[in-house]
Amino acid sequence: MARIPLLQMSGISLTFGGNPVFSELDLVVQPGDRVALVGRNGSGKSTLMKVMAGLVEADQGDIVVPPGKSVGYMEQDPGMEGFATLGDYASSGLEPGELYKVERAGEGLKFDPDRAVETASGGERRRAALAKLMAEAPDLMLLDEPTNHLDIEAIAWVERELGATRAAYVLISHDRAFLRALTRATLWIDRGMVRRQEQGFEAFETWRDKVWDEEDQQRHKLNRLIKSEAKWAVEGISARRKRNQGRVRALQALRAEKAAQIKRQGSAAMTLDAGPKSGRKVIEAKGLSKSFDAQQIVRNFDLLVQRGDRVAFVGPNGVGKTTLLKMLLGQEQPDEGSVTLGTNLEVAVFDQTRAQLDPEMSLWDSLTGDPEMRVSGKADQVMVGGQPKHVVGYLKEFLFEEAQARAAVKSLSGGEKARLLLAKLMAKPSNLLVLDEPTNDLDVETLDLLQELLDDYDGTVLLVSHDRDFLDRVATTTIAMEGNGRATVYAGGWSDYIAQRGEVAEKKVEKSKLSKPKVKQESQTKSGLSFSEKHRLEKLPAEIARLEAEIGKLEDLMSDPELFTREPVKFQKATEALVERQEKLAAAEEEWLTLEEKAEGA
Repeated sequence: MARIPLLQMSGISLTFGGNPVFSELDLVVQPGDRVALVGRNGSGKSTLMKVMAGLVEADQGDIVVPPGKSVGYMEQDPGMEGFATLGDYASSGLEPGELYKVERAGEGLKFDPDRAVETASGGERRRAALAKLMAEAPDLMLLDEPTNHLDIEAIAWVERELGATRAAYVLISHDRAFLRALTRATLWIDRGMVRRQEQGFEAFETWRDKVWDEEDQQRHKLNRLIKSEAKWAVEGISARRKRNQGRVRALQALRAEKAAQIKRQGSAAMTLDAGPKSGRKVIEAKGLSKSFDAQQIVRNFDLLVQRGDRVAFVGPNGVGKTTLLKMLLGQEQPDEGSVTLGTNLEVAVFDQTRAQLDPEMSLWDSLTGDPEMRVSGKADQVMVGGQPKHVVGYLKEFLFEEAQARAAVKSLSGGEKARLLLAKLMAKPSNLLVLDEPTNDLDVETLDLLQELLDDYDGTVLLVSHDRDFLDRVATTTIAMEGNGRATVYAGGWSDYIAQRGEVAEKKVEKSKLSKPKVKQESQTKSGLSFSEKHRLEKLPAEIARLEAEIGKLEDLMSDPELFTREPVKFQKATEALVERQEKLAAAEEEWLTLEEKAEGA
């Protein structure tokens, strides 16, 4: 029996500012679909999602959602007028008995439902919008950059929730690891055309490169044919004017076909000027300790950063990553300890809040008004790497159109603002780059280019990011900030940190097993634990290992993309079992930590 689509779009066409965004688009989303929606910044991904959600009306075409089916959309900038708190907004539309769903989502996404809407940051509003969508659980979820402003723990929570849901969803995200983990099909928007492949994001770049290679081959053949026909026309048309008008018209048609081809958007022409070399020792921190009120940021922290290092800082939002960065740069004083900066440092900072951009200024003025980029006596030029460049030409290197030069910064998308900030950053020589969440809103191609630039950069990089794939590709050292002043240095990127942390945990468990007789003898002197708590502490490592093994088996089972359609009952049971074991594992790990800390403190 054929499945009824959750959403069907037929003949959708849409034009903005005289330029077609889509033309005669047909699209179907089926129950159980897990779709990545990808494309360059400005290609129309968010617009298409708004059309799917019914928030933007197409010029022509039909959209059908079957009766009894629901479509939910997570807005990037949700309107919360009329709501006092984030919780009020997130729970609107729910029955009284369903309010627990918002509380649960709030815990996973780390937002405070009692936060007043008027004092909430943009990130807090987005998390509330995501919590609202997850709590409402529509049949089809449309998620536009759901991981922006989330820390890695919250991203992992969203991954688990979406991995276990039976709802269909379409995702826009710059987070490769997130897309690889969750998607089974890909929609690719490229120059007004929407293509679909029944494979997840893992296969996207191979598919994209194959399509572009075939396109280049066709363009090459067309150029050769035009050249051949044009030569014939020049050499013989006068003798065969009457007999070969059809061939002349065919040549004109070939030229028209070439003119109608839409040129692919290139990559931003970004370059990083490393400037003069710094000293070999860039930063040396010894015995750093810092607290704000009752929150301990770091305790007795040591770090040596040498020229060429790529140091990543990871940890939950609010744990103090930016504060530690400021201490290492000498912008914030520690309570204890010392920081020594190396010689000849030239620092450039990419700020995640985009505070260096005035939303009311034009792109032109944003660059020419920068004292470090201003060219004396030349109002239309900027200084880039010590050489003057026309401001429009420089903006074009970062994929801006000439018409955008006089537009206000506030009119830009998130990805465009990030590119403008990179344009300001890269115009100036530096040998120490500080990148605070640089990957937000950037498309895959620009992320690839940024990674390549950092690979070739002769200077040193300090990086804060929640993008696990980007961390793996860039970082040579990872500092994990886990709260309560704990900041641990690991070699490598995110995956290396996870592997090393797992080894440490295994060693702790193994040490516990080897020293059981001694622990039993000493436990009588630990008045902090009761007899039952001591017994429970000894049993928990084995229980945690068992739950992890069961979760691994269930995840392997559910990785089969056909399981949902082939055996829906089995899929549902596996989903419920996975959620149950994940919750038990989290509870067991929390219990083990609590008991271990209690025992050590006795």
